Amino acid sequence: MTDVVDLRDGWLRPAPLDPVPFHVASIEEDDIAAVVAVLRSGWLTTGPVCRAFEEAFARTLGDGVEALAVNSGTSALHLALEALGVGPGDYVLTPSYTFTATAEVVRYLGAHPLLVDVDERTGNLTPETVEQAYERLPRGVRFRVKALMPVHFAGLPCAMEQLTALADGAGWAVVDDAAHALPAARQGVPIGGGGDATGFSFYATKPLCTGEGGMVVTRRPEIAARMRVMRLHGIDHDAFNRYAEPDQWRYAVVAPGFKYNLTDIAAALGLSQLRRLHALRDRRAAVAATYSAAFAGIDGLDVPPDAPAGDEHAWHLYALRVLDGPRVRNRLVQELARLGIGTSVHFIPLHMQPYYRDTYALEEHECPAATRLHGRELSLPLFPDMTAEQVMRVIEAVPAALARARDSVGV
Repeated sequence: MTDVVDLRDGWLRPAPLDPVPFHVASIEEDDIAAVVAVLRSGWLTTGPVCRAFEEAFARTLGDGVEALAVNSGTSALHLALEALGVGPGDYVLTPSYTFTATAEVVRYLGAHPLLVDVDERTGNLTPETVEQAYERLPRGVRFRVKALMPVHFAGLPCAMEQLTALADGAGWAVVDDAAHALPAARQGVPIGGGGDATGFSFYATKPLCTGEGGMVVTRRPEIAARMRVMRLHGIDHDAFNRYAEPDQWRYAVVAPGFKYNLTDIAAALGLSQLRRLHALRDRRAAVAATYSAAFAGIDGLDVPPDAPAGDEHAWHLYALRVLDGPRVRNRLVQELARLGIGTSVHFIPLHMQPYYRDTYALEEHECPAATRLHGRELSLPLFPDMTAEQVMRVIEAVPAALARARDSVGV
């Protein structure tokens, strides 16, 4: 490291290093070439590249899966719930420990999210937390529960076979939010290969990114058909078919649908990245394993759980736990920022967010594990193109920053 003179006080100080960002999307020349090819093709909106992306994506999840490309993971969840008949006055079980999109789509339909606590170690729903939340409902409205929406926090799969069995016994649909979980698998079954429907996100920070975008998948043909109609204004067939085929200009509006289609520009980027999906995941997993080996013995820290045998973790996030709680965690965020290390916190639970707290008169003790996890969680930089130097900078920075954070709050 080169020393430079700080003329303000005469002390020699180390030259600042380039910051380590929280996330950088992995964009390669093949990705750029794929997008350029669409720009030169003359067809920019939903068309043949989008169709190819859907078909390739469905193949990664197994036989019988239908995939519909949409403009966000939020749209994917909304379409799924609407197609499954969730409507005004219904209830949908969702984790409190998630981003607002999981619950807001329930409100789009006039239904109510019933916020469920999570396992503090994994951040995921369990059958026990779901049953506890269900039991809180008055007996007279329990029949209004229509769906269960698990979230695979950080890319660690939920115990889907247990949650699906619980939902089947109660007559609930299962729509899992897999915004973090591509590619992930539970006991050899890819996330998205079971349940009634699954929504994926391709936002800029996600394991596969198209900038903005998503995919909704299902094995139920009637659900796929409804989502396909509602994806584009409730029209009975899409624009590509109407313009690409002779005598197909007529169309019928059969429902008041949405504008949720994905463009071929975005689909080209997604299709290109899909070809190296597992390689991108393996790079993230290698960084996560290096972090865990380095942080496992540090007092005051707990490393996130890896997937159990037979499961595959997507490693969308590396969610370190700061055991001293929110005061130290918050100070650690500041100390790492001072050292040029980008971080984030996932999540502020929904029962602590003003809209949900006030609308449903919620208190922190109603989801105690989610509250505690929020106070400890710190997401470190984790992206496929991290260099060895960047990884080592994070590993060296965290213990030093933690010591300063603990000293500053008197721990």
